[in-house]
Amino acid sequence: MAHILDDYAVLSPLRYRNNWLKIAIVTFGLLAGVSSNSPLVPFIIAICMSFATIYFGKIPASFYLRILAAPAGFVLVSAVIIAFFFGEGAKLFSFDIFGLTFGVSRAGLNMAFLVLARTLGGMSCLFFLSLTTPMIELFSVLKATKLPDSFLEIAMMMYRYIFVFLDVAIGVRYAQSVRLGYKDFRTSFRSMVMLGTNLFIRSWEQGEKIFVSMNSRCYDGKLILLDEKRPINIAEALLTVIYFAVVIVAFYFTRDASIF
Repeated sequence: MAHILDDYAVLSPLRYRNNWLKIAIVTFGLLAGVSSNSPLVPFIIAICMSFATIYFGKIPASFYLRILAAPAGFVLVSAVIIAFFFGEGAKLFSFDIFGLTFGVSRAGLNMAFLVLARTLGGMSCLFFLSLTTPMIELFSVLKATKLPDSFLEIAMMMYRYIFVFLDVAIGVRYAQSVRLGYKDFRTSFRSMVMLGTNLFIRSWEQGEKIFVSMNSRCYDGKLILLDEKRPINIAEALLTVIYFAVVIVAFYFTRDASIF
């Protein structure tokens, strides 16, 4: 549990920047990337967001690339399928397997690159927000939007219980490991079944302890969130305007462009 997203967000220098500005940047990137008909705009967004996350957010490049590799690998497989099975027109190349003809058309290849670019752009925006803004501060922003208190409190408790489950699961797995509970496949399977069986009960007990501790601190059914005021300085505003301008210009000049 030493390398989860919230740990990096707490240590990031961008944590102390205006949360509304970061949300505006991410929202703009998501909308521009999804609305673009050219893969160039999402690729520009992905490069800018990745640079900001690594350079300004001080996130290790190796860790960032590792977490980005999971969705990138999934979308690469999807892009290959789209390239072969979608799009009409003349085939750029084709081949036969067991009497079946598989080929890639110009339209299918353009669609595959567009899906790949949109996914990378969107994931880069979301990783920028999650790696630079702790969840508790995002809850403060949501509270400022006048969402119902019950909705926010349920969301906060669900988020807290994620770590309760992780803590219990890691503790039980470690206890099983030191007793050679994973020495072979049969023993590992049996240990995993026992882990799944005991996880709910142990987490329920841990949740009861948390509830008792909250009551002992005068919990009255409402969780108080503090929203720290962080003004936007000139440098941040200037960089944001430049980023918006670059994306808008690229969006305008590539609205009818295609790679192939």
